[in-house]
Amino acid sequence: MADGGGEVFVPSAVVVVTGTAGVGKTSLALHWAHRVRDRFPAGALYVNLRGHDANAPVSPGQVLDRFLRDLGLPAAAVPVGLEDRASLYRSMTADRRLLVLLDNAATAAQVRPLLPGAAGSLTLVTSRNSLPGLVAREGADRLDLARFPDAEAVLLLRAVTAASRTADGPDELAELARLCAGLPLALRIAAERAAGRPLMLLCELIAELKDRSALWEVLTAETEEETDAMHHVFAWSYRALPEAAARQFRLLGLHPGDEFGLPAAAALAGSTLAEARRRLDVLTGAHLVEECAPGRYRLHDLLRAYAVTQVQETESAEARRDVRRRVLSWYLHTADNAQSALARFDRYALDLPVPADVVPLAFDDHPSALRWYRAEVGNLVAAVRAAAETGCHDLAWRLAVVLRAVFMHQNAFEDWVTTAGIGIGSAARDGSRAGEAEAYENLGKAYFQSRRLDEAEECHRAALEIRRRTGDRFGEAVSVNALGLLGLRRRRLDEARSCFEAGVAIFADLGERRWAALLLSNLAETRCELGDFRPAAEALERALAVFRELGDRSGEGNALHFLGWARRGLGSLAGARAAAEAALAIAAQEGNDLWEAHWLVGLAHVERAAGRSEEALGACERAVDVQRRLGDRSREATALDGAGEACRDLGRTDDAIRLHEAAARIHRECADQWQLSGALDNLARALGEAGREEEARRHRTEALALLAGFDDPRAAERRERIGREGTGGEGISRGPTP
Repeated sequence: MADGGGEVFVPSAVVVVTGTAGVGKTSLALHWAHRVRDRFPAGALYVNLRGHDANAPVSPGQVLDRFLRDLGLPAAAVPVGLEDRASLYRSMTADRRLLVLLDNAATAAQVRPLLPGAAGSLTLVTSRNSLPGLVAREGADRLDLARFPDAEAVLLLRAVTAASRTADGPDELAELARLCAGLPLALRIAAERAAGRPLMLLCELIAELKDRSALWEVLTAETEEETDAMHHVFAWSYRALPEAAARQFRLLGLHPGDEFGLPAAAALAGSTLAEARRRLDVLTGAHLVEECAPGRYRLHDLLRAYAVTQVQETESAEARRDVRRRVLSWYLHTADNAQSALARFDRYALDLPVPADVVPLAFDDHPSALRWYRAEVGNLVAAVRAAAETGCHDLAWRLAVVLRAVFMHQNAFEDWVTTAGIGIGSAARDGSRAGEAEAYENLGKAYFQSRRLDEAEECHRAALEIRRRTGDRFGEAVSVNALGLLGLRRRRLDEARSCFEAGVAIFADLGERRWAALLLSNLAETRCELGDFRPAAEALERALAVFRELGDRSGEGNALHFLGWARRGLGSLAGARAAAEAALAIAAQEGNDLWEAHWLVGLAHVERAAGRSEEALGACERAVDVQRRLGDRSREATALDGAGEACRDLGRTDDAIRLHEAAARIHRECADQWQLSGALDNLARALGEAGREEEARRHRTEALALLAGFDDPRAAERRERIGREGTGGEGISRGPTP
């Protein structure tokens, strides 16, 4: 990969490093990547795809979610679908020179969506498989790593042991190398073992190595020779460990993931952090565990398989069950503390006490909790799965529900849907009807936020039925609110209003002031859509008082945003501007770009209504820039449409046509019929001003067809006006679109 002068030679944008397990693919790739990282100014991305892990391999969608965040995209802006994520990833990497390391891939299909978009980038892939598809279709170069020849294996052994062992003969070293099958992983462990016993004859060490302690099957090894070599070396090194370190090693086989932090290792062993660190120091010194970052460790998958075998043979079923519950409880209660720091108003109130032998992590602030979540998200998903598979169903569904508050703010749809689905089955097996309702609500919210509305409705109706049967009035109101939001999203406004009114009444009766305020805001938004501005404004004033008292900045800002709409509808433009600017002030104080971009469009509507179209255009342009960076296509389209309206006001008709066309294209991609009808209506009006009446008529016709699916007053007003314009009426309106 480098010529004699040290210059990097990259004949292809993709290089595949293949070879058997333990041959050193990852070590080689990481070593080379560290040497040349400065040649890739945009940085490096790394992921272990776990292609041969006992659990499911990491999916391309999960990797893209993480890569997009690593590239600076806020969590809320990560698209839902794999194709959208892959497209955005290619776009974001199109002009960046990146080094991407995809470790332990199983198939070419797992790799393809992760290839960056820039010709100057390089992707390194390691795999036990040859991945011929990447060579044939992507033009990848393949480097096949062979096992060490005998002479090189002996040199490695001698280099590691030379400082402590000077009397070892070449024949004995060759015998030790042969027993390691030329595999670097086995050679490294054997060399450290020999170096640690300087006074013991090498022939005696070799005899120990040949003495198998138990039968071991490594399903991922490619030949019987490799299986024997790995088993001999692992058993030899493991038997030499102090008992505390040996138990720590085998208990790692019960950890739900292959990478773990020091606190999780302590939770497994039921020990202090200091004790766990001492044991892990012994294990890393013996090359049985690798420290991959400060305080974080991982097991090679072959060593993990060996640890699993040892824990099954050494620990009783009851002891294994206790260890699993302890580490899973640690993840549950640490995740509970994280959700409290990350989303205190959306958290699930965990009803299980912390076990006496569990010491969960605590978090002082939002950033520390977010760092923990990002480091552990793979283990959290694995923990939900492991809890369900091992019969800890009470922990499985609760952990899935606890994670909801985090996933919903991170748009982690794939992990959210996966864990929520597991939670439903576990709640049923746990015999908890309340848990089933929570689990259905959890999955329903995941589907709703990822725009899978039919599936979301099924889940929320299932939760509502359980809650009504069990007399859970609070839960009933939560489910009614969820169905109201579905009605609002689908523009079934009467249905939405009915749900919100019912929910407000229940929460008020229960004394749940914040929930009642949330539903008042939802009800007010629905009334604004219906044109009922005065009751909407009154409801929002009441909600605002509650949000301010409770310090709920998100609820306060959103209520102000809708209050600006309601006041504009009542003709109070000064009051509307004050509300819109107050909302934006909250976004600025909280440093929340997502809120700012959304609420800027509300300010733009006020500015247009006041005849300040230049200011409206500026607000929409800022919103477009932020939404494009965030990746929220729907809201980007709304801002583009608003910018187009402002351009029409300013007589910039060609710019207006271009902006409305872009908005319509995105709304069509998002399958949002209501917003698409508005963008087409605006496009038709801009085309009419440009004298392109035939094109305008075509877009009016499509807009009318889309509006046929809506029966609310705003839709009727839009239909009537488009009908007039389409039959020859020249009444082109200026000012806010209805």
